Amino acid sequence: MANQTLPAQPVEKQHVSFWYRYKVGRILLYFILSFGALVALTPFVYMLLGSLLTRGEMLNRKLFPRNPIAGMQNYVEAWNEANFNEYFVNSVQITTITIIGMLIVCVLAAYAFSRIKFPGREAVFGVFLATMMIPETILLIPNFLIVNQLNKWMTPLGLPWLNNWPSLTIPFMASVFAIFLMRQFFAQIPDELWDAARIDGAGHVRFMVQVVLPLSKAVLFTVIIFQFIGSWNALVWPLVVTSKPDWRPIAVGLYSFISEAGPELQLMLAGAVITTAPVLLLYFFTQKQFTEGIATTGLKG
Repeated sequence: MANQTLPAQPVEKQHVSFWYRYKVGRILLYFILSFGALVALTPFVYMLLGSLLTRGEMLNRKLFPRNPIAGMQNYVEAWNEANFNEYFVNSVQITTITIIGMLIVCVLAAYAFSRIKFPGREAVFGVFLATMMIPETILLIPNFLIVNQLNKWMTPLGLPWLNNWPSLTIPFMASVFAIFLMRQFFAQIPDELWDAARIDGAGHVRFMVQVVLPLSKAVLFTVIIFQFIGSWNALVWPLVVTSKPDWRPIAVGLYSFISEAGPELQLMLAGAVITTAPVLLLYFFTQKQFTEGIATTGLKG
């Protein structure tokens, strides 16, 4: 009797039990993801609804605007009072210059680290990666001292760095994260393509332009989005290297507007929507390339 074994469950019953656990797991997973999405979207929904409230509705702590069309006046008021027109143009110029410079510098560096064998390549790349562990706050004062010295050298030549675009763009053209991401992607390109290009007489520059870059659109879109977000949301560094609004970006304009708007919370939220909208629109139109770039970038070295 002690050695008697229980009869095995039928295959159909095991299949039903597995399917039941699978469905329960999926439902639980969707519930957790939906809850996380709701938590993430709540501040944006509150910001959007609050930007459409009138001053009376905001003081009475209303959640939904009675007349959203009339609430659009908040955007006009915030745009005019905060001088967002100038700040917006400044941000577009700074972001464009930074992205173009970043692509030139980082693409060349990433290609060299991934496709060209030279002595000390891995050691130099390891030092590059180590710099990512240094907090930006620690580098704030040394970077400012370097930019200040460059400003003294370049001002007599007619290209001052402080209160001008070079201090806001050139220090960010060499992004270690962008170099790392593109280097990992470039390293996955088969060596057979390089051999075929060499047979056709192509060198590294032609191979990079005609073969590597067309195959790397996803990762290029990814680094462009990251660089756009970083440049568009820059606040501390522009406050350090600029003292006049001539080249200050829109994040600095929003910061100044918030400190001056006082109790006009609906205008603050309207200004926040104006500042955030370009980033959301860019991600909305490039989310496919962004997710593909993240998913297909491996760790092959």
